[in-house]
Amino acid sequence: MDEFALRELIQQVCRGRLTRRAFVQAMSALGVAAPIAAQMLAAAGVARGQPPETGFTPVRRGGGGDLKILMWDSPTMLHPHFGRGLRDVTTSRLFYEPLAAPAPDGTFVPVLADTIPTLKNGGLSKDGQSVVWRLKKNVVWHDGTPFTADDVVFNWTFAIDPANATSTRAAFDDVARVEKIDSATVKVVYNKPQPFWAAVFTSGGLLPRHIFEPLKGATSRDAIGMIKPVGTGPYKLVEL
Repeated sequence: MDEFALRELIQQVCRGRLTRRAFVQAMSALGVAAPIAAQMLAAAGVARGQPPETGFTPVRRGGGGDLKILMWDSPTMLHPHFGRGLRDVTTSRLFYEPLAAPAPDGTFVPVLADTIPTLKNGGLSKDGQSVVWRLKKNVVWHDGTPFTADDVVFNWTFAIDPANATSTRAAFDDVARVEKIDSATVKVVYNKPQPFWAAVFTSGGLLPRHIFEPLKGATSRDAIGMIKPVGTGPYKLVEL
């Protein structure tokens, strides 16, 4: 392809007569890598994507209204320790929060935790067998009860209790114990050095101990349909 033909193709993209994808495919057929083809368009002033829509004002936090989410399959339950599959995990994360959550770049961002544990801040042990989580302060449940380390420890004991038959049990196979250091600090101790120390408390959300502690064993699934969100505070429990 000569220079004239190449410029003509680029002009067709500029005029909207040829799509970016078709141009890149044509260049690929000639042995030009896709990134190089994209750079050709960028140099010619062709935008990489559609301009953002204007005139949209996001609904303010706590403004009320319905949240509608289109999913390929409807969830079966909202309980983070009983969910089966992505549909249940995705839905329960609308109602429950973990200590931290994975970011697109592979790192973690704090949610209910105040900071992400590191060797530098003393959160990670040098032998790789323990991690200390420092929790955010002044976080309360829907009824004003403070969120504390007791809630975190409770979620561990709830998950590993054979009588509860939770789906999150396997996540704690390498955990020896979860200790409360103080009201805003917990320590997770592993049975052996753990390269992926963030395997627990970073995916499914945490339950309020003072609500769910009585619901164990035969009654552990009685609260599966009791959860609804609230505009002020992390969660709200109402009986449906």
